[in-house]
Amino acid sequence: MIEAVDVPFRKAGEDCGVVAVWRRGGAAAELVHRALFALQHRGQEAAGICTFSQQPQGAQKTTDGSGKTSGRLHHLKGRGLVVEALPVHKTKELPGDRAIGHVRYSTVTMDRAENIQPFTAHTPYGQFAVAHNGNLKNQDALAAELEEAGSLLSTSMDTELMVHLLARSKAASFPDALRVASEKMLGAYSLTMLCDGRLYALRDIYGVRPLVLGEHRDGWVVASETCALEAVDARYVREINPGELIEISHEGVRSTQLLPAARPAPCVFELVYFARPNSEVFGQNAHQARLRMGEQLAIEDQAAGMDVLPDIVVPVPDSGFPSAIGYARKSGIPLEQAIIRSHYVGRTFILPDQDSRSHSIRLKLSVIKDAVRGKRVVLMDDSIVRGNTSRLIVQMVRDAGAAEVWMRIASPPLSWPCYLGIDTPDREELVINRHVDVDGVRRAVGADNLRYLSLDGLKNATKRAEFCFGCMTGTYPV
Repeated sequence: MIEAVDVPFRKAGEDCGVVAVWRRGGAAAELVHRALFALQHRGQEAAGICTFSQQPQGAQKTTDGSGKTSGRLHHLKGRGLVVEALPVHKTKELPGDRAIGHVRYSTVTMDRAENIQPFTAHTPYGQFAVAHNGNLKNQDALAAELEEAGSLLSTSMDTELMVHLLARSKAASFPDALRVASEKMLGAYSLTMLCDGRLYALRDIYGVRPLVLGEHRDGWVVASETCALEAVDARYVREINPGELIEISHEGVRSTQLLPAARPAPCVFELVYFARPNSEVFGQNAHQARLRMGEQLAIEDQAAGMDVLPDIVVPVPDSGFPSAIGYARKSGIPLEQAIIRSHYVGRTFILPDQDSRSHSIRLKLSVIKDAVRGKRVVLMDDSIVRGNTSRLIVQMVRDAGAAEVWMRIASPPLSWPCYLGIDTPDREELVINRHVDVDGVRRAVGADNLRYLSLDGLKNATKRAEFCFGCMTGTYPV
């Protein structure tokens, strides 16, 4: 297969998963590999690992004449799931006691092999590798500025732009270069990095994307979510703070408040959908937060008053389960697992195009007819984006014999695009905007009854107001 050589339009970055490991005794890549399996839900299109190995044991430590540490970067990356992109036998061949890793969920429909991370480059500060979760909102302007200044851009990633900004910073040290580059980087970024043999992690000043620190018996781990720490038997220590730079070495962890922290604005959609249920995200367990979203929906239904009640609560697998449990507990309506998911088909939200998503839904979900036949069913889901998936599921339940199909959505309407790393469509593609109001959405998805969780209900469920609600309100931290 021959790929075109032109660089595609820079649409956005990506909401991915990142890892960094410092492991005494070497074999850091093996821990990164295990952690990436735990973060597979954050990206299914590609995966990569980059390690750093120093001089062979017993050799005198030298530099290359420029003052940089001798050693080499080694990398392995490929398309597909971790098991496909990073075969175990090849991962074990990666030497070094420090490594970073990445699972990719691209926001560009037709992606390219050179966009697979970690991204590597030679810089004035030494050999450099970076794994990025987030998106620079001003990437088009940055790309134009860099190209005008003579930079040659080879990918469509905003991650590459960061590297050019670092290289052009003329700063005296790598941390100073990060500080200078950050002055032009408007958006969200949680980074794990290798530079001149040193291991770093940095989070943007708003803390939009999650990033946590864990302690392993053989060293230290940084990851997007705590589920990755559990996968490698690391103890959760804390969140990395907005604007904080972490450097990990044989001496342990060094923390620097590199950037002045702004008012925190973590992404609420991490709790609504993206994070794995067993992860601690922004100070709370994702599963428990989703239970409370379902409870809040039941409270709002009760406050509104309903002449009739549904017969059963049915979660849309898998992300609808926690809110369905919360709704059923609070309302007293029985919970039925009437929709069964095949676990051999991946997450449809993060597939790159609608045809893939629609085909995947019919392969992934099936309805137990005896569970819904003749009943008033309320379907619980985390969100409605374009509405196509919801319409398919409603029709499947109706075809299975349900008397009525209601929907309850455990978040407010998504009415604005995300510019900070989640792949939401343009504003005119979002179902709430195409159909004006909630009743228009109800008709579009074919439901007999539809209610969204209110914004206040979501704030109550997540126990804090310090979030980015931009996809729901149009107000962003950047």
